[in-house]
Amino acid sequence: MTDLEKELQDALAQVKTALAAVSDMNALEECRVRFLGRKGLMPALMAQLGKVPQDQKPAVGKTVNLVKQEIQQAFDDCGARLNQDQKTASALDVTLPGRQRAIGHKHPINLVMDSAVAIFRRMGFIVADGPDIETVANNFDALNSPQDHPSRTPDDTFYFDLDQHHWLDPEALILRTQTSPVQIRAMKAQKPPVRIICPGRCYRRDTPDATHGMSFHQIEGLYVDECVSLADLKGTLAAFAREMFGTHTKVRFRPHFFPFTEPSVECDASCIVCGGKGCRVCKGSGWIEIAGAGMVNPAVFQNVGYDPDTTTGFAFGLGIERMAMIRYAINDLRLLYDNDVRFLHQF
Repeated sequence: MTDLEKELQDALAQVKTALAAVSDMNALEECRVRFLGRKGLMPALMAQLGKVPQDQKPAVGKTVNLVKQEIQQAFDDCGARLNQDQKTASALDVTLPGRQRAIGHKHPINLVMDSAVAIFRRMGFIVADGPDIETVANNFDALNSPQDHPSRTPDDTFYFDLDQHHWLDPEALILRTQTSPVQIRAMKAQKPPVRIICPGRCYRRDTPDATHGMSFHQIEGLYVDECVSLADLKGTLAAFAREMFGTHTKVRFRPHFFPFTEPSVECDASCIVCGGKGCRVCKGSGWIEIAGAGMVNPAVFQNVGYDPDTTTGFAFGLGIERMAMIRYAINDLRLLYDNDVRFLHQF
């Protein structure tokens, strides 16, 4: 056996040893380059065939062909093994238990919003929508808000273009502080009767704490027609409270002041946590405020082109976060916005 034949046999052994340790296609390709590439071991050995004596060339050539065939077969077998391993690894094991997918659900704010909208729809109200960016005219002026009211200042309201408009300019743009501008837009767009609810997000410059946030949700209602009375308002809110918090819920109305309603009231519901006996949630009073409301001020009707002598109506506003806190006994509003799945999975 010539020296070249011995080197060929050694090369075959090296190839088989290397392929036995291959575990993926990348390693297989590295072996192919190492042994069969242009600068690999086999081409280097083949180059030595020309130096073999003439009388030994037939025997050596036969050995070369056999070694080449065995090496190629070894590479083919290794590739087939890797393909089979890959198929086995990705095969479906029908004996394994199924993987249960997590099912998404609505946020508590959306749950309360949807419930409130459904209740008012059953009463005959229609959902109206409007932009989050409003003019001072629609958000304050049309609602009879005095120009010296603290809520109009840049300390309490988010203004966009104070470099172009004074904050009392009717055309100045703000992030709406309430959904009441939707009511103004609706009344300007149609004549009575008007029976709408306006759910949506509002914005105010509040310091976030357990009961306040800079962004929150409201649902406001407006009913305008002839001969609408305060009794209609009280009946509407009482029916809503019983459907939202339970038939055992009691309501009471307290005199209040809002520039856009006259007379104005605040509506309280009996605390669903303690049943009206007094607890930390209701601060010992047994009552929790749920709405501000009243009969629409005649000045508002004049601002939208209605005849205040023949037109009457009521308006109310409810805080969605406040109702969610009452309904689910949540003691900190910030929990609704922390995106803590441990909290959200409870709903």
